Amino acid sequence: MSGVARLDDSGIPPWLRSATRHGGPDADDTLATSRALRRAMSITGKPRQAAVLVLFGGSPEPDPASPGGLPADAEVLLTQRASTMRQHRGQVAFPGGAEDPGDGGPVGAALREAVEETGLDPAGVQPFATLPKLFVPPSKFDVTPVLGWWHSPSPVGVVDEGETERVVRVPLSELLDPAHRFMVRGSLGYRSPAFQVDGMLVWGLTGGILAGIIKTAGWERDWDRGDVRDLESSLAAVGMIL
Repeated sequence: MSGVARLDDSGIPPWLRSATRHGGPDADDTLATSRALRRAMSITGKPRQAAVLVLFGGSPEPDPASPGGLPADAEVLLTQRASTMRQHRGQVAFPGGAEDPGDGGPVGAALREAVEETGLDPAGVQPFATLPKLFVPPSKFDVTPVLGWWHSPSPVGVVDEGETERVVRVPLSELLDPAHRFMVRGSLGYRSPAFQVDGMLVWGLTGGILAGIIKTAGWERDWDRGDVRDLESSLAAVGMIL
């Protein structure tokens, strides 16, 4: 890709505009913990910079009968990391990775990584906003979520099997289905919003980002927040391990 990638919120569908208000006072434990760790990390050292592309597609016209105007065909692009990776193996994530000097910042990094991981055509993607940085302790990355509008979807798939196991366009209707939503709790008491869709468990930072956007964008449907499941058992149910 040539040139410096920039944010552009012109012409963004109305149902996506409210997604930029992510991370209010009642943000979930996952993101609150990540931000607290980021503040602590800034005292002791400088984290490495990374970015992820939170890419939404769907009709530009809102559905007035749906919460937040969400259209029936709305979707989000997710990847599942290869089970052979040293860190975050098998986890579901947004396309993304470390910033390179030539990226010009998180927007360029998110787009470059998405192309490398999924083969998408960046000409069909309009990055329109960034969310506050989040710290990932295992990799010591400071991650900037970059929101994108997939106005012209292109074919996507696994580019490097050593890095990515699956590339999935997940309908938001499946993520929002109350039957697919619950909380997971790790052995040390860590809690995270979770979604079980298409044979995958979406949790951790990815689950937290999605849950926060869904809530503040007004797309949420009532679901059982008291449904708290063991993380390892939930991963095993979809053939995944920590």
